[in-house]
Amino acid sequence: MADVQEDLEALEQLVGGADQWLTVPDVVELLGSDVLSVRRMLDDRLLLGVRRGTPKVLQVPRALVEPEPMVSLPGTLTVLADARFSDVEALRWLFTPEEALGTTPVAALRDNRIAPVRRAAQVLGY
Repeated sequence: MADVQEDLEALEQLVGGADQWLTVPDVVELLGSDVLSVRRMLDDRLLLGVRRGTPKVLQVPRALVEPEPMVSLPGTLTVLADARFSDVEALRWLFTPEEALGTTPVAALRDNRIAPVRRAAQVLGY
């Protein structure tokens, strides 16, 4: 697997600039929730974030929570974890165009194409 800094740089290009990332307080506001609930979502892998920026702050790609959190994300993250992907690598895969899907996995999940995304993720572990 690639160096973590290289993965962060690649992820930055895939997800986009600062306006495409949300801090925990941003997610709290967007969801009308509280910090503990959002932290629990991150701990339970209902959402995924990485530490980025200067100083390093935990941030979540906006596409994972807007217009609403993706209910298909946790199962997909489990498949990626089984393939031994780090959080940065998992996000990088989710935002990289996948030939078998004809789009990015995150876009396919948004289109409710859960099974094809998970099939594509399952082959990564082999």
